[in-house]
Amino acid sequence: QVQLQESEGGSVQSGGSLRLSCAASGYRELRACVGWFRRAPGKGREGVAAIDTDGNTHYADSVKGRFTISQDSAKDSMSNIFYLQMTSLKPDDTAMYYCATDSSCLWGALAEVSFGYWGQGTQVTVSL
Repeated sequence: QVQLQESEGGSVQSGGSLRLSCAASGYRELRACVGWFRRAPGKGREGVAAIDTDGNTHYADSVKGRFTISQDSAKDSMSNIFYLQMTSLKPDDTAMYYCATDSSCLWGALAEVSFGYWGQGTQVTVSL
């Protein structure tokens, strides 16, 4: 069974940086689609960044140039840690952030419906 565990988020001032991590275990795939999503108050969940099964990265326009997704895969491919490095943070980045994974990005790397496994969410707050 795939399980995802996110690191704690945090509160930072505008312009600051934060790195989130997600420890994934229970993989049975040599490669997987991994992604980060967020839900701001009063809004739906949106795709922020993802790595598809070919290793290509995808970013929402709102975070391009500021956020970086990366991953470290164990040789046995039964565990994986992936990261979201966030820089030049803005108050609009305030949201609950979720990591997610699945065997493929079938419906698009930033599409919520592509992912069947989710972390519990971690709060990121950016103040002026």
